[in-house]
Amino acid sequence: MIDSNEPGSAIREVRLGATRAEGGTREVSYVIGGERGLPFSREEPGRFLVALEVCDDPRFWPQVVRDYVGDLANNPDEWARAAERTYGADLVRLNLTSTKQRGFDAFSEIAATTERVLAATTRPLIIEGSNEPNLDSEVFRRCGEAGEGERLLLGTAEADRYRSVAAAALAYGHAVIAQSPIDINLAKQLNILLQEMGVPQDRIVIDPFTGALGYGFEYSYSVMERIRLAALSGDADLAMPMICASTDTLSVREVREAPPEEEDAMAVAWEFYTAYSAIVAGASIVCVRHPLTVGKLKTALGV
Repeated sequence: MIDSNEPGSAIREVRLGATRAEGGTREVSYVIGGERGLPFSREEPGRFLVALEVCDDPRFWPQVVRDYVGDLANNPDEWARAAERTYGADLVRLNLTSTKQRGFDAFSEIAATTERVLAATTRPLIIEGSNEPNLDSEVFRRCGEAGEGERLLLGTAEADRYRSVAAAALAYGHAVIAQSPIDINLAKQLNILLQEMGVPQDRIVIDPFTGALGYGFEYSYSVMERIRLAALSGDADLAMPMICASTDTLSVREVREAPPEEEDAMAVAWEFYTAYSAIVAGASIVCVRHPLTVGKLKTALGV
């Protein structure tokens, strides 16, 4: 049995976002982590956040979402504003998908896009970079600088491309998403690498990488549980809160092949059950892409 009173047995707290009193412009900042037990236990009623993902180039976004949001897909700042004010998301996750198509040509707009989204929103912001090692250094430098003082959550750092994310986080005061491919040992190793670069433990959030429910999530779930149990047993290198974003959820066959009149309901159901399961496994933040999934999750979680 886990003794939650033992030193080091709590999940480390990570603060996201900075209010004006903290040197930023957010109306609220969040503290995730701090748990001393398993999710939904009597001792842990839970602190859960739902992020809605938006992007700056909708060509790479699920068709079901593009159809639902319409013209918003062409205006990331307005899309982000709607995520908060219309759909009730706790956070926005901005995906810089423009770099996938335009590469270095997209750099000139990254800072401006980041600034517009920050101006349009009031809550902490998550930014996802290019996922291209030869681009990420400049991508994170520009968006990190544009968001200096806002305590962004930058992602993702991986074993073969963590230095550029870590450097931007250290230079401009942000936190880092550390993503490893569904393996507890690799998750720990990446956290150690980030700490060796100087990233403190209270600025690291673990992404154990999750597939869609029925498409590999079951193994992800077991790894998440192992990460949480190891942390609660005193492993300081795994004692960070977790974030989950199943980017494949809306591309599964059941969603792709749903009749037009059922595609929104099917997309929301698939995202909801994947995200809710991730919370049960220990995630503090879940990221979804269909706007209607946000309210369904918040209702189920009572937040």
